[in-house]
This record gives sequence, structure tokens and C-alpha cells, in this order.
Amino acid sequence: MNGGADGASGTRSVTLSDVAEHAGVSLATASRALNGSTRVVNQELKERVLASARALQYTANTQAQAVARGTSRTVAIVLGDIEDPYFSAVAAGISRAAGARGLIVTMSATGGDVAREITTIAALRGQRPQALIMTGSRSADADTDARVAAELAAVQAAGGNVAFIGDAPTGFRGVPVAHRAGAAELATALFARGYRDAAVLAGPRDLVTPIERAAGFADAMAAAGAPIAADRRVACAFSRDGGYAAMSSLLNDGVRPGLVFATADVVAVGAMAAIRAHGLTPGRDIAVAGFDDIQLLQDVTPSLTTVSLALAEMGERALELALAGPDAAPSEPITGRVVLRDSTPDIR
Repeated sequence: MNGGADGASGTRSVTLSDVAEHAGVSLATASRALNGSTRVVNQELKERVLASARALQYTANTQAQAVARGTSRTVAIVLGDIEDPYFSAVAAGISRAAGARGLIVTMSATGGDVAREITTIAALRGQRPQALIMTGSRSADADTDARVAAELAAVQAAGGNVAFIGDAPTGFRGVPVAHRAGAAELATALFARGYRDAAVLAGPRDLVTPIERAAGFADAMAAAGAPIAADRRVACAFSRDGGYAAMSSLLNDGVRPGLVFATADVVAVGAMAAIRAHGLTPGRDIAVAGFDDIQLLQDVTPSLTTVSLALAEMGERALELALAGPDAAPSEPITGRVVLRDSTPDIR
């Protein structure tokens, strides 16, 4: 039996009034004891109400509570791809922070499809989440970015709190990530190791994050005296298969760079597989570097040079920012740390 639907036998559902009567308290006291309130309920009364709720098998109607409060106890995460270790690590951080606050987490994967992202946000608005965290890259197309922002503005108007991982549109808060600077530091470190002939697996051309990473790397290489030709900056899906296809395309065209920078570790993993498929050895015949430092890299051989981001911390900080309210201080940027490993040996 519960507070929102009739049982299978057709008997009346247990209501909050039933619990209050069983416990011998007022309806307001029962509500405060079960649903939380700024007014503290006497511990003896609270225990009595909880005992009555258990005895009557009462379950709160969370949808009704959300309407009454304006929001639910839910944190909604909008992801690009739940199978991507980047997103799973970020979601783990959000879930950990939400659990410490007694909040329930829901996750929606959009597959990087903007239309699906917009319909997902619209559906989540009806659930009145207390916080909604956007974990994927923003669109580089201004009109598309504005459409997403309009849906998120409706979430905020309904009482939800929105936060981005990365730079946020005007009117929203975000945890900035220094993508361009991290990629530039990586390029500088690899130039110092002797690399001059590089290619970039740039990821999708319509997403801000890979654009920033590719530009940061290419600009730093050019500034150091090793510019990367336009035909060596290959767009691809932000995935393992995208990296495999892009690297295969370069090699099939007879392009064999000394170094390949992939704008995400999963892209780099695909590139390493393609290098092997062409009879070459990653780290020996072609050096490879990525970005993110996902947990999967522990099982990659040779160990992958990358820019390490505190992915779980990014998620935690995004939730904290969302729940802190509109007057909260801006979040400090997340900066990456260059980690040089076996996939880019020193060739000086």
C-alpha cells in the first residue's frame, strides 16, 4: 500500500492523514516528520510517526511532494554517452555528492544528439528536479546553443537549479575547465621531447570542447615552430570508433605522422588500435597522446600520455554549485595536468 495508488486488492491507499491518525499527531506534524521541514519535530513524535508509517506500509507520493515544494529530491544528469568512461567518472562524482545529501540521481544519455538533448531536458522539467547537471560539451552553433539554453531556462523558472561542467551560457552557472590551456601545455611538453611532425584527431567540429582542445594543441605547436597542416587535423566522432576511423583514414592516405594528438582518450584508444591494424606499433612507430586520463587507461599498452582531469571532482563541484543558489561565488576553473607516459617516448 502507498500514498499514491490503490493496492491490487482494490483497497484504499494509505494516506498521510492515516499515518497522522495512527500516530496520534496532527497532519502537519506527520508531514514534517516524514518529508522534512525547517521546523524540527520532537524526536519522540518523529519516531512515533515513522513507526506508524512502517506499520501501515505508507510510501510518500513523491510527485505530489515535488509539486508542493516546487522541486523533488532528484538530481538529473544529462550525459552524452554513459558508456564513455569520461561521463561515467563525472557521473560518479555527482552521485557521490548527491548521496551525501540524501538526493536521488537519474541519468539520461543523449548520444550527442541535440534534438534528443532538448526533448530530454523538456521531459526532465516535468519531474521538477532539484538540480540538473549538463555534463556534455556545448554546441558551437549559436542557434543550437540558444535552443538548449531556452529549455534550461524553463527548468530554472520551475524551481530547478542548473549547472554546467564547462563554460555555461549567459544566465547559468558552470565549472570551467581549461581545455585549451591543458592541450597547449601538452603540446609544449611533447615539442620539448623532440616531436615536430604531428596530426590531430580533432573530434566533432560542432562541439566546443574538442574545438578548444584541438586549437590549444595546434596553436602551441605553431608557436613552438612546428605548425600542423590543415589536412592533418581530422574531424571524427568523440569515441573509440571515431578515433579508429580517423587514424585509418590518415594511414590509408599515406600520412604517417610522428605524433598523433587525440582530443579525448577514447579517441586515442581507437587510434592506437588502427595503428596496430596497419602493422605499426603505437609509441614506437607513431606516438599517441590523449586528453582526460580516464580509468580505462590503466589497461592500455603502451601507457597513454594525456592531460589528466579530476573528473569525479568536476561532478562534485557541479552539483555543489547547482545547489548553492544563484548568489553563490563562481567556481574556480579545473586545470589539467600533463602526464607523460610510454606512448610518447623522448626522441631527442
